Amino acid sequence: MNHVRKLLNVLLGGRRRIMADDEYWLYDLKVEVVGSDRPMVCNHREGDYFTVEGENVIFGPGGSFPLYPLAALLPFLPARQRETDANDWMTTDTEIACPDPHCGGRFRIVRTGRRRFRHSETTGLPDRRGAPYWAEGESDER
Repeated sequence: MNHVRKLLNVLLGGRRRIMADDEYWLYDLKVEVVGSDRPMVCNHREGDYFTVEGENVIFGPGGSFPLYPLAALLPFLPARQRETDANDWMTTDTEIACPDPHCGGRFRIVRTGRRRFRHSETTGLPDRRGAPYWAEGESDER
C-alpha cells in the first residue's frame, strides 16, 4: 500500500497530501435568503441566513428560520457539502425557490470553506467507531 501512496504523490507532483484511509472532506455552507422580482409572503426576509458546519445547522442573528423552507432545503444540503463535478447542476445551480408557490423568496447556497472528517470519528458502526470528532478530550464514559 505504501508504494501506491508514493506513486500517487509522484503523479500529483507532491502538491496534495495523501489522505488517511478514513478521511473525507465536507464543505461548510451558508444558506441566505435572497429576493426576486416577486414579493416574499413567508416569514423570511432578504439577508436572513443559517450556516452548515459538518452535521450542525447554525442559525444566524435572531436564531430562527421558517420550518417549511428549511424542510425543503434540507435534502440539498448534504449533497452540496460534497465535492461535485464542475458540470453537475449541484455545483452550478446555487438558488432554491421557496416551496410556497406564491412566495418570491429564494435561498442561495454558497460553499464557504472545507472541513476534514474521519469515518472513525463520525460512524455509528461499532467495529469502526472511534472517539466522536465533537467529543475531543472527553472520556468514553457518559
